[in-house]
Amino acid sequence: MFRWSAIPFEGVPMVKFDEQGLIPAIAQDARTGQVLMVAHMNAESLQRTLESGQAWFWSRSRRELWHKGATSGSFLNVKSVTADCDSDVLLLQVEPEGPACHTGAVSCFFEPVQGDATAAFGVTLGSPDAMAELFATIEARKTHQPDGSYVASLLKAGPQRVAKKVAEEGGEVAIAAVSESDDRVVSEVADLWFHSLILLASRNLTPGQVWAELESRKR
Repeated sequence: MFRWSAIPFEGVPMVKFDEQGLIPAIAQDARTGQVLMVAHMNAESLQRTLESGQAWFWSRSRRELWHKGATSGSFLNVKSVTADCDSDVLLLQVEPEGPACHTGAVSCFFEPVQGDATAAFGVTLGSPDAMAELFATIEARKTHQPDGSYVASLLKAGPQRVAKKVAEEGGEVAIAAVSESDDRVVSEVADLWFHSLILLASRNLTPGQVWAELESRKR
């Protein structure tokens, strides 16, 4: 059920549009926390978003309203809309129906930013959260079930089949841990994590629930 989680829009001056009548809007996957895309809204697209429960934006290049997914089928079902502390940026918590990026990627944020900054911080700036993106892809396979997809076929078989695969992968991790190389251990753990994410999706659960459980166990 869609809800406006910060403030009602009509008659509220706190939503600050710029001189072009626009406000940046960040779409974030409500299930995984992954940032999917950034676009702009004007008053009308914001109103349509609030009324319909699906994301509408304003295309600055085409100078027209843009119902995300109307052409591609990759709709963004909006769960909440929140303004930031300055009320000049909006955050949309969404459940995507397919890839958010026009390139076909799950998220528009996948280009690493290279240079001295990455060396200084020891990270690849701009790289997506790999597990969040992987889970979003699994969810997309669950929804659309493309032909030839291993994930879709496994999900279609149901949680019991996925659970059996997780058990197999767990055994392979244990064997690798006591008798194989470090590279093999890493590979087998990756397989286990991958199939564990599929298991979560098969039960309509999310990695966020697992993180919350781990957080609750802190001493």
